[in-house]
Amino acid sequence: MPRPLSGIKVLDFTTLLPGPYATQLLADMGAEVLRVEAPMRPDLIRAMQPQISNTDNGSTSAAHATLNRNKLSIALDLKREQAKDIIYTLIADYDIIVEQFRPGVMQRLGLGYNDLAAINPALIYCSITGYGQTGPLCDRTGHDINYLALSGLASFSGRKETGPVLSGTQIADLAGGSHHAVMGIQAAVIQRFATGKGQHIDISMSDATLALTTIFGANYLAGGKTPGLSTEILNGGIFYGYYQTSDGRYFSVGSIEPQFVQLLFAAIDKPEWLERAKDISPEAQTQLTQDIAEVFATKSFVQWQTCFAKYNACIEPVLTLDEVKQHPHFHERNMFVEVPHGSGVSLTQIGSPLKFSASAPEYRHTGSNQGADTNRILLKYGFGKKDITQLRKEKIIF
Repeated sequence: MPRPLSGIKVLDFTTLLPGPYATQLLADMGAEVLRVEAPMRPDLIRAMQPQISNTDNGSTSAAHATLNRNKLSIALDLKREQAKDIIYTLIADYDIIVEQFRPGVMQRLGLGYNDLAAINPALIYCSITGYGQTGPLCDRTGHDINYLALSGLASFSGRKETGPVLSGTQIADLAGGSHHAVMGIQAAVIQRFATGKGQHIDISMSDATLALTTIFGANYLAGGKTPGLSTEILNGGIFYGYYQTSDGRYFSVGSIEPQFVQLLFAAIDKPEWLERAKDISPEAQTQLTQDIAEVFATKSFVQWQTCFAKYNACIEPVLTLDEVKQHPHFHERNMFVEVPHGSGVSLTQIGSPLKFSASAPEYRHTGSNQGADTNRILLKYGFGKKDITQLRKEKIIF
């Protein structure tokens, strides 16, 4: 069967992480994604290490090769009128635009929502920014850490001893920007089936991160206390957390429910501590956490793995990515895939987490060189070979 988004066409004006990951998800689900790239504004993801090379595509970063798999690339100087004319030609045939410029930039280029919706009223136009298209902060610069801070999420993410902690991934960029963009786009596509009309989607990563406070935000707004570091059951307020083994590795203990708490203390040979877990006062929980930590420090990582394998108690080892790659569960789930990366060459990448029973993902190719498909796309949309040669000579296309 065709994949879920087969037939949907996306123009992707984004760089770095939030937009490219959103359009990667769309491409993995079958959308035809065409990246619109500007040589004078290169995507810095391309320059990251390590660089992966092959005979067909030169070299690019491993990150770029993954974030931009299954996508095509056209390179234009968007400040030139003839380049805008190319976009106007394409837009009549495309369903979705995803852009990540600061508010007002696309309008100044003549490529704002109103400009393009006049050509294609069914266009779905998704803008991803740090603070949204409106509000006193809309023109302010920012990164993932700033959105986590201003949304309040960082204020209760960490322990009192450490303060706010850096995450191993970009929560605001990905869970906030990428995922909310994909949800919004898909909802707009469904609505368009009913109305025939497109719309502008305003994705603010700081808005989305505020929404991710979920239960903590809800409890506060209902009149509860402001959540803080090590004050809640899921952020260090009780014994839920990470524990270090004798050889410096870690285990995650998520045994909150009574049946799992009982199994935890049985596994560490301290069944009498079950009663202590019922005292949720900060002093009692701090002492219990310290005592559990002392027990974990008596055995090695492998010893605890052997021990906890007998108990289904929400306790798992903290694995390195090397160990994850070898884990049979993720192999069974097809989370590591081989993607064509040139003639006879493939690159191992993390697979799509979206599993559809009737349409498995298709991994056609890794991210391509900037402008690799410029000629082919222009020929498809009626530009002659002489026109293309002249456009390239004038550095309107690349």
